[in-house]
Amino acid sequence: MTTSSGSHRAEPSTTADEREMLDGWLDYHRATLLWKCEGLPDEQLRRTPLAPSELSLLGLVRHMAEVERYWFREIMLGEDLPDLYVTDEDRDGDFHFTEAATWAETEPVWRAEVERARQAAAGRSLDAVSEAGSHHRGEVFSLRWVYTHMIEEYARHNGHADLLREQIDGATGE
Repeated sequence: MTTSSGSHRAEPSTTADEREMLDGWLDYHRATLLWKCEGLPDEQLRRTPLAPSELSLLGLVRHMAEVERYWFREIMLGEDLPDLYVTDEDRDGDFHFTEAATWAETEPVWRAEVERARQAAAGRSLDAVSEAGSHHRGEVFSLRWVYTHMIEEYARHNGHADLLREQIDGATGE
C-alpha cells in the first residue's frame, strides 16, 4: 500500500529530544490511521470484516477522536466536555453507527480533535500533570504519560486498521 498525495507520513527523527520525539511518533501514528482509510468509499470504511469484531476503519477514526478529546482536553486541561459518539446507553457508540455515518463528517471531527490536542499540549512541560480528579478514578497523569499512552493507543489500533484494510481490499503496507 502506498500513500497517495492525500496523506503524508513523516518519519520520526531518530535523534530528536524527548518532546520532538514524542510529537513525531504521535503524528506518525495519526497519519498512519488516515493512510489506512485513504481512498475507500463510506461503505468500505463502515465495513466490519473481522467477525465477530465490530471494528471498522470509520469506527477507529471516531474512537481516536474520542480518545484525543478525552486525554488531552478532559484529563490534561480538566475541561468538562460531552462525548462525541459514546453515550451512557452505548459505551461503544464510536463503533456503532448507521449508514448515515460518513467519512465527510468523521474526518473533520477527528482533525479538529487532533488540532485541539496539539493546542492543549503546546508550551506545556512533559512534567505537567493533569487536573486533580479529572480521571474517573481520581488519578493524576503527566503530559509525558499521556503522549506515551496516545502513541500506544494509535499503534494498537493501527494494527487493527492494517488487518481491516487487508480484508476490505487486499491493500497491505507498513
